[in-house]
Parts: sequence; C-alpha cells; structure tokens
Amino acid sequence: MYIVTSTVVVPPEKTEEVIGIYQKRSRRVDRAEGFHLFRLIQNTKKKNELTVHMEWHTKASYMAWVRSQEFKEIHDLEKNYPDQELAGIIPVVRQYEVVAE
Repeated sequence: MYIVTSTVVVPPEKTEEVIGIYQKRSRRVDRAEGFHLFRLIQNTKKKNELTVHMEWHTKASYMAWVRSQEFKEIHDLEKNYPDQELAGIIPVVRQYEVVAE
C-alpha cells in the first residue's frame, strides 16, 4: 500500500469553501488503476489545516496517475481557480509506504 498526503493551510474564513470544493470533486482519480481511497481530513486543533489522504495499491499506480492527462487537467483547473488567494496556496505533499499492518 502507498499513501500520499497533501496538506494545505487555508485562510480560516475560506475553510468551509475549500471543504465544499472537495465534497464536489470530480472523482476522476477514483477510476485510476490502482487507486484505493480518497479522504479529506481536517486537523482537529487547527480547523483551517486540511489534508487530502489518498491510498494506492502501489507506488507505480500513483506515479502512473501523476503522469496521466487527467491529473494534468485537474491540476490545471486548480491553477486557474477564480480565487487567486486559494489558487496560490502550495500544498505540502508527503508520500509513505505501508511497512506493517
């Protein structure tokens, strides 16, 4: 199992807006080969810290997704988001290999 997280800290007044964006996400990644799970999680202490948590069967599956045309299209849309304050937020991405269960 391969886990990728992407964490952003958004302006507090925009937290609910960002959550709404993810609640209405395209779900295109859900169809990617090797994709297992998507979750948007919220820090319980710092409510404006949001993390996308994705699980993949293998690192190769994740890398194939990152190199796909669909990935490029989705992330190009994010760069052109009308709210430039949100569009300019750079996430902290971390990748993990599950080594024990």
